[in-house]
Amino acid sequence: MGVFYDIHGYRKQICFLMVDLTKSTPTRERILKAVDRLFYRQGLQAVGVDAIAAELGISKKTLYRHFPSKDDLIVAYLKGRFRPLPTASSKPPAEQILSNFEWFARSLSLAEDYRGCAYLNALAELGDGESEARRLAVEFKESRRLWYRELLSRLEVDDPDILATQLALLIDGAYAAALIRRDPTVGWAAVAAARILLKGAGVRIAAEKASPVETSMSENHRT
Repeated sequence: MGVFYDIHGYRKQICFLMVDLTKSTPTRERILKAVDRLFYRQGLQAVGVDAIAAELGISKKTLYRHFPSKDDLIVAYLKGRFRPLPTASSKPPAEQILSNFEWFARSLSLAEDYRGCAYLNALAELGDGESEARRLAVEFKESRRLWYRELLSRLEVDDPDILATQLALLIDGAYAAALIRRDPTVGWAAVAAARILLKGAGVRIAAEKASPVETSMSENHRT
């Protein structure tokens, strides 16, 4: 179980429907799996309810019994994409931050059919209007920065908020670079940059380990 930082006091509205939305059902799981694939690959605006129903071979009536509107489908999609941040740990704050960066780099290198950050993509499509989906995407994106800030506040750095923002920018930059360059190893460049930022702020960190990319290059050179 991970942690999620709530920045807007967001609460999900309660609706009384024919289907108990708190319980998972085979049909609901099929819908969520199809929506995740379609929304991520094609975009929120490009995929309509008709296309989702056709993909699943079900009626729109059945679809609406589980998700009363397309907005509900988008919210469920965004929630399903969220990966909770690590829980409280006794490890040094800097080590926790760098471990998170390394996890991110590994995840990025293994991503299949990569189309960028689902939350950044959603924010671009949802625009400036106030909606439950937009608030959720903003909160999920901001939660990582707030987690960095909380860890940095335990260290003797001049401005934990600015440094947390700089670290979060490295993550989003790697998301974009991986999409532009189609290079799954760019996450490790973000790891290296995070170490430079932390050192520059006066944070003592453990000796740098060779990234999987550097290890692979070294092995190839020897052969």
